Amino acid sequence: MIVGTRGSQLALVQTKQVCKDLSKITDEEIDLEIIKTKGDKITNSQLYNMDSKGLFTKELDIALLEEKVDFTVHSFKDLPTELDEDLEIVAVPKRESPREVLISDKTWQDLGHGCKLGTSSLRREAFCNHYNKGFELKPIRGNIETRINKVLKSDLDATIMAEAGLKRLGLTENIKTIFPVDYITPPAGQGALAIITRKDSDKKEIISKLNDYVSMQEVFAEKKVLEELGVGCQWPIGSIAQMKDNQFNIYSILLTKQGEILNEQKQIGSIKDAVELGKKIGRIFEDYI
Repeated sequence: MIVGTRGSQLALVQTKQVCKDLSKITDEEIDLEIIKTKGDKITNSQLYNMDSKGLFTKELDIALLEEKVDFTVHSFKDLPTELDEDLEIVAVPKRESPREVLISDKTWQDLGHGCKLGTSSLRREAFCNHYNKGFELKPIRGNIETRINKVLKSDLDATIMAEAGLKRLGLTENIKTIFPVDYITPPAGQGALAIITRKDSDKKEIISKLNDYVSMQEVFAEKKVLEELGVGCQWPIGSIAQMKDNQFNIYSILLTKQGEILNEQKQIGSIKDAVELGKKIGRIFEDYI
């Protein structure tokens, strides 16, 4: 088998872990093919100012469709809301933490007016504005290590990142604060991986054994909110779905860039209705966009 992946350190760590897990259930040798995406090549622009559909996935999709690779591994939050009709997410392994974290020498409480915070996320900008931090918001791009170094070695005071990537790379010593998901709500799919194959692939059955049902239902529900709205990272939207006390909970929040809460919704139900609960929130949000 051949797996396609981006070439960042995080992408490689994630893909190698999937290959390790897959090797426990198949004797097939797995070769790794690094594919550079458009998003990897553009490092000087805010993502929400660009046509971000498939920014980090399109080239990998093409490799799959052209049968150059058998499956691809992605950070779930990078996926566009709609996949090519000939492709399928066959597995979402058990999800890592979806939470957001602060990278800084200062605490969140100590960071205030005039402090420079680096982010290329409209959602993170909106939350900073919502809490009236008075930050000077600066664009920041690059892989995890690059962004950490920009905070430690430049004039930036802080940045906000996903805890999952830091945990997977063993860089958690750089975390100053872990934000509860109802304080800074993560983007749909954060912390999860998506394994994609062609719908007609003869590898589907074996790869699907890596799927974690609860994790898949969580991220499919979160992504359904965006799919219903037809938006990606052009709107500040946070969504988090979790199983609590044997019930499926999904919470989503829609803000303006200035940090005003336009609407927030919570739905509770059965895990088998997860996607429908996400769709319900998306339809409610439609009236505010």
